[in-house]
Amino acid sequence: MKTKLSVSIVLFFLSASVFAVNVDTVRTFSATMQKEIPAIVITPSSYSPDKYYPVVYLLHGYSGNYRVWASEDWGTKYLADIYDLIIVSPDGGYSSWYFDSPVDANWRYETYISRELVEFIDTNYSTIASPKGRAISGLSMGGHGALYLAFRNQDVFGVCGSMSGGVDIRPFPLNWDIAKRLGAYAESPENWEKHTVINLTHLLTPNSLEIIIDCGTADFFYDVNVKLHEKLKYNNIPHDFISRPGAHNGDYWKNAVKYQMLFFDDFFRK
Repeated sequence: MKTKLSVSIVLFFLSASVFAVNVDTVRTFSATMQKEIPAIVITPSSYSPDKYYPVVYLLHGYSGNYRVWASEDWGTKYLADIYDLIIVSPDGGYSSWYFDSPVDANWRYETYISRELVEFIDTNYSTIASPKGRAISGLSMGGHGALYLAFRNQDVFGVCGSMSGGVDIRPFPLNWDIAKRLGAYAESPENWEKHTVINLTHLLTPNSLEIIIDCGTADFFYDVNVKLHEKLKYNNIPHDFISRPGAHNGDYWKNAVKYQMLFFDDFFRK
């Protein structure tokens, strides 16, 4: 495992100037929200309609947008060539938290990501259209979103990951506009209980979903990630948990995404 990772990272840096991945911006219509939503689709330079490719969905964080994962200085797009797969980075709104909001019908991002967008990608690209060929991950709000969507939609995603994810939102009732999507915690605590990742582990059975969780020790989400890890262990849910020095920032995520992709590649090769 360690040898494979080091080789992959070396290839990443050697290949960044050689690979010619294709980066497309697509606009998909959400019938649920009655609006167009942009997404980045990255296909490998080897892309051919005669071959079926696995797809990795990468979700951005709070106040971010769909372009972050394709930015040149992050280098994430070249992982499409290294692992010969498709990367899709949708726009999740500045503060959707990837819920179907129970208090605002204009925010239905669970349905959009896990149903409408997946259907669009499978229709318009040559994909492995099953959970065996779909992964989802994200950073911060997107890390919460990736686990939330995967836990609740195991018929769609076969493997999932989180980088510095807000995997328990309840300790942060006044932060990041979560209350706009769920109602104030003091007034609607049941919404917060139902929409926090750490309370969804009952949906999992051993090996029903492959999971990787990564969070730096200096991250303000570190404690809730450790608690999720401990709960998964208690429930005998196999998963990878990575903890190393680092904070809630781009430097950490640029590195973390490489571990996530390696984990997903191992899953796709099974």
